[in-house]
Amino acid sequence: MKNLAIALLLSLAGGLLFTALQIPLPWLLGPMTAAFLGTRFPKLVQPRWPGSIRDVALILIGYSIGLSFSSHTLREMGHQLPTMLLMTTLLLVASTAIGFAVSKLTGISFPTVLMGSIPGGMNQMLVLAEETKGIDITVVTFLQVSRLMMIIFCVPLLVFSPVFGGAHSQDLLPTEAAARWGDLFPNVLVFGVVCFAAAWLAKRVRFPSAYLLGPMIATAVVQGLGLDGPALPTGVLNAAQLMIGTYVGLLLRPEKLENKLRLVTLAALSGAALLGIALGLCAMLTVLHPVSPMTAFLSMSPGGMDQMGIIAHEVRADIAIVTSYQIFRTWFIYFAIPPLIRLLFKRLEKRAALASAQKS
Repeated sequence: MKNLAIALLLSLAGGLLFTALQIPLPWLLGPMTAAFLGTRFPKLVQPRWPGSIRDVALILIGYSIGLSFSSHTLREMGHQLPTMLLMTTLLLVASTAIGFAVSKLTGISFPTVLMGSIPGGMNQMLVLAEETKGIDITVVTFLQVSRLMMIIFCVPLLVFSPVFGGAHSQDLLPTEAAARWGDLFPNVLVFGVVCFAAAWLAKRVRFPSAYLLGPMIATAVVQGLGLDGPALPTGVLNAAQLMIGTYVGLLLRPEKLENKLRLVTLAALSGAALLGIALGLCAMLTVLHPVSPMTAFLSMSPGGMDQMGIIAHEVRADIAIVTSYQIFRTWFIYFAIPPLIRLLFKRLEKRAALASAQKS
């Protein structure tokens, strides 16, 4: 409890500081920064943040995203499915090329770097890394988390910059800005039970991103049946951002790495390269479909689905479209990438064995 209280105090301080400095998404970026800095002084503080707290935040975010789905957005998603496949494939090919380059520059095995370079599906890649022989799980974790933290920091700065029109959080839709505690009842009780039940069920059946997708799908279905879900007040959404930001901030532990400076530098450069590729794909998407540049960029950004949903909510992007592209990539990575990676690794092992036999 003491370590949990330390983490909470650090996160609150970070959120308040970033709010005072008028930095975009202060209750996501502030706690993430404060939690990360807190782990740099292990002899003084040992902040801890249980994954269950993050899971509650994901349920809240999943509910908020589910409110944005309608029959029109579902039809639009179906229309864009071929584009989702194309964009996901291009992004994964680019991340593979970046992983190959990082492997050559660091001397770390390509399978290890590849698992650390796949954008999205961090939990799935970590599980796969643990199950695969010869994989350095510390490097995989560092590459995945450092990319995620860089994306979470850089995407809001880009989105709120003049590049995308300099949007501000006060530009929220009127219904969202006016959300009050009194407006929650009684419908929120029904949605609360439905969302927690959906999260539990999705987890039991091993659904990818269960705590986010379960409530999101359940909310969309209940709304489709005619029961309107109330928008969450700003305080609730800020609390959810704090829960997620703190969790992400505590994941990164660069002190466990060898050749820290070189790997940190290359991880930053590879993250920047992925962001550049996302911008290019964003331009392609705006040509192929009538979506705003901001919606397209958040759809292509190689970050987490929950973080991109939070940013889309803040800047009035089309949350349903953003989430659809992020979900498609997550599911593609979850179901298609592991068998493909195993097949690739078997071929690499055979080549290595053949080369070794020829030398001997």
